[in-house]
This record gives sequence, structure tokens and C-alpha cells, in this order.
Amino acid sequence: MPDIRPTVGSGALVLNATYEPLCVVSVRRAAILVLSAKAVCVADGDGILHSARSALPVPSVVRLTRFVRVPYRTHVGLSRRAIFARDGWRCAYCRGPAETIDHVFPRSRGGRHAWENVVAACARCNHTKGDKTPAELGWRLHSLPTAPKGIAWRVLGHRAPDPRWADWLDLREPEAA
Repeated sequence: MPDIRPTVGSGALVLNATYEPLCVVSVRRAAILVLSAKAVCVADGDGILHSARSALPVPSVVRLTRFVRVPYRTHVGLSRRAIFARDGWRCAYCRGPAETIDHVFPRSRGGRHAWENVVAACARCNHTKGDKTPAELGWRLHSLPTAPKGIAWRVLGHRAPDPRWADWLDLREPEAA
């Protein structure tokens, strides 16, 4: 029997009755939704969940049977992990591995703690920069910091998406003409 513990620890995408992505839940929660007839399995994952009386394919995507009204937040919450994910775990100044967070315009000089002013940075660059601006040091950012947008960020946050969710989260690469 294959070991499905890593699969069970991963998540399942939950879709509204209208196929709109809502959130990611544990595989255990998704299986409970399917078994209680509150959801229908739309895409199976790898492996099979066994109980005393039945076997169920591991759900990867489930659709709720009833429509759920959800008031969406208009912005993605600012967190350390989300900043690292947005910047690809790379320093905004040297592109080395990032392990700290830096305020582009220092807070000591009135800089805000906002998506547009916060970047991932390596310890060396962060320490060298201190309370100066990149312009004062002659540095430039490799990309301008912006707030993440889109349904994928709202649903997934900093989580890496399962490739099987691409159809529902608009993660497909555009095809060349």
C-alpha cells in the first residue's frame, strides 16, 4: 500500500457551486465535505483514502453543492512569508538568497510598512543599506515592489499552487499564436 501521508498533508482547492475558487483546505477536510455530500470531487489527487467501509480517491479539487456567499478582501495581507513569496525568496538588490525584510524608504525617515515599500533582502545588503535609501547608495531595485493581485493570491496567499489547480486559478501560460 502506498504511503499517502504527504498527500493527506497537502491541500485541496475548494470551488463554490459556480466553480469560483474559494480557498484551500486540508485533504482530510475535503474528504469529509465529499463524504457528507456537501461537496463533489472535481479532480482526484494521487492515492486512495481507505476507511472501514469504503475507499475514496484523494480529492485535489472539490466543488460545493450549494452556493456560498463570500465577501472577499480587496487586498492581500502583508506578511513576512508573503513578501518572500512575492519576491521569489531573492534579494531585491543583489538577487542573492533573501533572509530578511527591508523597507526601501526607511521607517526611521517616515517610510510606511506597506507592500510598495517592503522588499526581501539578504542580510548583507540590508545591513549595508541601513537607514539609507537605495538612491543614496547608488543601488537600484531589480523590480518595483507592488501589492500582489489576482484570484490566485487571494485564494492561495503564499502557498505554492498544485499544478492540477491551474484551470481554476488562471495559472496557465498563454499559448503562442
